Amino acid sequence: MGPAEIALGIERLHSGEGTARLAMTITETMINVHGIGHGGYVFLLADSAFAVACNSPGSVTVAAQAEIDFIAAVRLGDELVAEAVERVTFGRSGIYDITVTRGDEVVAEFRGRSRTIR
Repeated sequence: MGPAEIALGIERLHSGEGTARLAMTITETMINVHGIGHGGYVFLLADSAFAVACNSPGSVTVAAQAEIDFIAAVRLGDELVAEAVERVTFGRSGIYDITVTRGDEVVAEFRGRSRTIR
């Protein structure tokens, strides 16, 4: 993981070929003007799990496209887990689904499309 993930206290719980599970706790600096967790941090957690999963074979792979659906608001102190699963790879491209949960509750669904550049 890179400096952004380290600075935010993101923890790698698991990584394997095409899979990853990362965790992050919502802190005071991650709260928006409405008093809820800023969606950008939820996206960053999901995107980080995506990056770990699609780079697990040791390739240099980047995001070609990504989208997220926010399902439930997150709050100060929430412990989030992002679980990434490779759905398909074809040529130098891949599709990954990442589910972000708070306990048993799904708070966001993310889909990323990857491109291996080397």
